[in-house]
Amino acid sequence: MPSFGSSLVGDVLILAAALAALLYLGLTARPPTALRSVTKTLAVLLPAVAAWLGGGPLLLTLALGLCAVGDFCLSRDGESAFMAGVGAFAAGHLDYIFLFLGQESSDLARVVQLPQLVGVLVLAVAGLAMARLLAPRAGALKGPVLAYVPIILGMGLAALTLPLGLGLTGLALVLPAAVAFMASDIVLAFETFVLDEDHPARRITPYVVWPLYWGAQVGFLLAFL
Repeated sequence: MPSFGSSLVGDVLILAAALAALLYLGLTARPPTALRSVTKTLAVLLPAVAAWLGGGPLLLTLALGLCAVGDFCLSRDGESAFMAGVGAFAAGHLDYIFLFLGQESSDLARVVQLPQLVGVLVLAVAGLAMARLLAPRAGALKGPVLAYVPIILGMGLAALTLPLGLGLTGLALVLPAAVAFMASDIVLAFETFVLDEDHPARRITPYVVWPLYWGAQVGFLLAFL
């Protein structure tokens, strides 16, 4: 498999993605515009192309592509666009689950052993807290929102089946990237369903969600290339 670092095209693509991500960060709290949608989508679509051209796992390319679709949908207004985005991200999470579990080093027994068992307990508590907090506030979206919670947690559990490693290379990147992805989902859920429209925290939540989320996608890319 070609090395990501040795691919000039891959380097150019990830640099372009980083520029798009940086530009979107300046637009993230603004109303939907064509530029906002394009920059948000390209920031993840370009890594998907890099994964494909770099000979990465098909599931990685597919997961990044689905997340790019979800980004485009969530960058638009309306409940239909929101639901399409949720569906795309749910599929992306499921792809990541299959990608992690499909690694030769993945071992389900790790989730009942220390230190991964601590992570499992944290995920369980977080999942119950999210369900309890979001259920009475999600309204007509209660079903899809609650169905999304175990999918998010499933990705975290799948990451915990991989060996823990030191450093920021290879599969050692998977768990921190998964944690960042889940954290971005949690903050976004709070912003969407819990915080009042005039809550002061809404001024900063977009600038928390985007770096966590985009950093997670790049982390997954680097982990598998």
